[in-house]
Amino acid sequence: MKLGVFDSGLGGILISKAIRAAFPEIDMVYLGDTLHVPYGNRSETAIFQYTKACMDYLFDQGCAVIIVACNTASASALRRLQQEYLPMHYPERRILGVVVPTIEEAVESGYKNIGVIGTNYTVNSAIYKNELQKIDPSIAIHQACTPLLVPLMENGGEAWIDDVLESYLAPLSKAGIEALLLGCTHYVHLKKRIRALYGFDVLSQDEIIPEKLIKYFKNHPELFDKIDRHGNSIFMATDITPSYAQNASLLYGHLIQLQQVEIHG
Repeated sequence: MKLGVFDSGLGGILISKAIRAAFPEIDMVYLGDTLHVPYGNRSETAIFQYTKACMDYLFDQGCAVIIVACNTASASALRRLQQEYLPMHYPERRILGVVVPTIEEAVESGYKNIGVIGTNYTVNSAIYKNELQKIDPSIAIHQACTPLLVPLMENGGEAWIDDVLESYLAPLSKAGIEALLLGCTHYVHLKKRIRALYGFDVLSQDEIIPEKLIKYFKNHPELFDKIDRHGNSIFMATDITPSYAQNASLLYGHLIQLQQVEIHG
């Protein structure tokens, strides 16, 4: 069996890379639903349908555990998938998201003034704001929707990213945030830029998820033991353009072979 990593686009490649570094021996499969990227501007119904179809496909590929490396899908569809879909269809398997581990890390870090950026859906859902303040009401949260970042990253718009970041992050910087929570896995690619330009700490999911996954598997060895250990990686996407293929390899750090797959659901 395998560990699956799912995202709507490129961001999950960075999470896959980080997980691979933490678990060099396990078999992994990545699926990007690039045909429907970005999820952040979709309805809740569409997000659930797209995510569920991708879960079906990954489980059919033999995944014992799937990491939903998409904040929008984690915020919108994960709970329903865990509570309704899994018990009915795959009771012995697991789907894990990125929101809860990131919230845990933010609280454990002790920050009291946090900025959050993400897709329109993630930010408007207020999942980070509500859950953080539920744990610690004294934490101040400053949010910003940043919908242009994913299309720029997916379509070779690097030259404009700094200006767009300045527009989005200037109000958060003026609010005196101590740390910026990157509420979209695509934004992992921007963490060094943000740290250099603004100086505040960055809570980045490529640094958070592998450590949390190590702890999870220590608590659930029965799941970890199901995953084969040949060090194999498979990369799939629902739509592959030359730009996507090139950027995926650049983000992963070496050439990867992408397989285009058709998903029904």
